[in-house]
Amino acid sequence: MSATPPLTAPSSSALDEETARAELYGLLSQLYYAPPGPEVLSALRVAVTEAPAEGGFLQEPWQQLVASARAMDDDAIAKEFDRLFGGVGKPEVYLYGSHYLSGFLNEKPLARLRADLEHLGLARDEAMPETEDHIAYLCEVMRYLIAGDDVAVCNLSSQRQFFSTHVQPWVLRLCESLAAHPSAHFYASLAGFTRAFVSVETQGFDMLD
Repeated sequence: MSATPPLTAPSSSALDEETARAELYGLLSQLYYAPPGPEVLSALRVAVTEAPAEGGFLQEPWQQLVASARAMDDDAIAKEFDRLFGGVGKPEVYLYGSHYLSGFLNEKPLARLRADLEHLGLARDEAMPETEDHIAYLCEVMRYLIAGDDVAVCNLSSQRQFFSTHVQPWVLRLCESLAAHPSAHFYASLAGFTRAFVSVETQGFDMLD
């Protein structure tokens, strides 16, 4: 999973909107998949935090995320990731859609997701240890549906269908769990930005009706 983190504050500029959306999904994928490396965190720490237009809905949560990255060193963020999502047995916070949709891992929501991925011509890399309902994988699929070259698959209709079925129904509950966790600092800020971004995406897709 790879994507260039955005180096400017998210904006609603029509010219850059699709590129920005793809980059943000890519960044979320990276930050949720593993402890972020020095290159990702360095880019985040020097990111511009003022949106071109004042009052943008994403500006404040983006500023909070950047500030959190600046306030913590790489090792502290890595340790927070491991404390929240790693370890042996039950994690402090689950990153899998099936957990939030059914209460269990590897259940019907994952089977439905795999069927929809197959329909899109996508499959999980065998080297990836996580199941496809991991938030990082879903964000990477959204990035592909926005930025990919296959217009038969990579279009607004596919984005909206995938988002409304596999992302929107549960990601806000993940954000709530992270925001409320006493050990979450950087990832509480990430949850705040994720919540705002998902809200913007939801409104955007609703406007297609």
